[in-house]
Amino acid sequence: MQKYDIIIIGAGPIGLACGLEAQKAGLSYLIIEKGTLVNSLYHYPSNMTFFSTSERLEIGGVPFVSNNVKPTRSEALEYYRRVAESKALNIHLFESVVSVEKTADTEGGAIPKPRQYFVKTDKRNYTTTHLILATGFYDIPVTLGIEGEILPKVTHYYKEPHVYYKQKVVIVGANNSAVDAALETFRKGADVTMVIRQADIGERVKYWVRPDIVNRIKEGAIKAYFDSALLAIRPDEVDIKTPEGVVTIENDYVVASTGYQPNFAFLRTLGIQLSDDEKLYPQYDATTQESNLPNVFLAGVVCGGMDTHVWFIENSRIHAEMILKTILERKN
Repeated sequence: MQKYDIIIIGAGPIGLACGLEAQKAGLSYLIIEKGTLVNSLYHYPSNMTFFSTSERLEIGGVPFVSNNVKPTRSEALEYYRRVAESKALNIHLFESVVSVEKTADTEGGAIPKPRQYFVKTDKRNYTTTHLILATGFYDIPVTLGIEGEILPKVTHYYKEPHVYYKQKVVIVGANNSAVDAALETFRKGADVTMVIRQADIGERVKYWVRPDIVNRIKEGAIKAYFDSALLAIRPDEVDIKTPEGVVTIENDYVVASTGYQPNFAFLRTLGIQLSDDEKLYPQYDATTQESNLPNVFLAGVVCGGMDTHVWFIENSRIHAEMILKTILERKN
């Protein structure tokens, strides 16, 4: 069984940042990722542009040079690949964590011993004193819970517009993912209808995109039902609950941009305490990022529970430094 000072679960930008800090501190570490490098970014829409400028996406002091004011998904993938390669980060990709077990703080003696965490994956077993969870939130969509949601024509992950050419597409949502999908598919020849719970397009939509979608709806190029909800999905049509009553329209595809959530089941299995409200905030110390479990730390967007718009790469990069500072202080 291989032993490390730190095991980091998740090879997204924040997981990589934690690895860089561990490397800088001279500690042995391993980053475990069930998918590819920066797996969530890889699954973003092909033509996505970030809201932030490139320097705000940098980690480990490695410059991120972009050809654009706002970097693209492909530029970000290239950047994080180069960081991982140039720094020779210790990463195991396409390796899933199956379980995490822990020893007691004392093992039959009066003097407490450091708690050990045993990490079992689908390939190997490891042991560590410190565990960092940088698991993000993009893997589990928030479902609609309606009839027909499991039909093949429904997706929670919009990738690119070509397949929707000459198709009748319903897009559920009013924030960045939904708006990007609506505009791209419309411009590639789709007949687009948006179904929006609120009375308007989301306030967090990128400022250079929001006027575009508002104007396309205003002129009728993209149809929109506000204060509405999708009720049912069938192979050739959908039902929409509107303020005027239920409307049934013909439909070929549904893109449900309803958001995503952390893997709460995994957190609970580990013993991470979650708030008892609908936000499901994980318990942690905001000065150290340590959870309710000794030497188990949370990093990145997983800290926000269901408030997935609170933490981003830009404002959670600091978590890596905070966690390693705490670990090093305790070792000295």
